[in-house]
Amino acid sequence: MPETYTSGTWRVKAGAEDAFVAEWTSFVRWATEMPGSGTFRLVRDVDEPGVYLSFAPWESFESQRDWKQLPEFVERIGRVRSHCEDFRPSVHELVTKVE
Repeated sequence: MPETYTSGTWRVKAGAEDAFVAEWTSFVRWATEMPGSGTFRLVRDVDEPGVYLSFAPWESFESQRDWKQLPEFVERIGRVRSHCEDFRPSVHELVTKVE
């Protein structure tokens, strides 16, 4: 079974950074209760401080799908997106790992 990940690129509205981080944190606290979810991370672009990247591992593509199909998902992610000019979600699988 491949290692799977969700990620998102968030372009946050100027002045809404703190509200965005607070809402994203609330969203992720809920998401971490989902079966198959891993540790979520949010990082900020040093050169473009209004751009953030989130990512998290999942046990499977099915776990990701089941989470995104929950009725609450659209409402909860909508609260996070309300602080953004743009949001680009994506799904990934591991190609290689170097240790």
